[in-house]
Amino acid sequence: MENIEMNRKSVKLLQMWDPFNMGPDAYDTETADVVAALQGIDHPSELAKRIQEVYEHSYEQWIPLEQCVQIAYKLIAVKYEAKCIV
Repeated sequence: MENIEMNRKSVKLLQMWDPFNMGPDAYDTETADVVAALQGIDHPSELAKRIQEVYEHSYEQWIPLEQCVQIAYKLIAVKYEAKCIV
């Protein structure tokens, strides 16, 4: 149950993030990739690099790592919040 809630909150965060101002529904593939990566990554800087790679690969646009770190910290917080609710 905790993973479902974590995934739902993570998807919502990533949709609100909208790094290229394309609307919340423009990133379904990237959101799925990042949420999958979140399962196995516990460190924000490692997750931030993965986020940067995923979005850059899809859109051929670079996102500053600082922006990726900000969203990575939020996603890691959601992950740990879900683990504590058990």
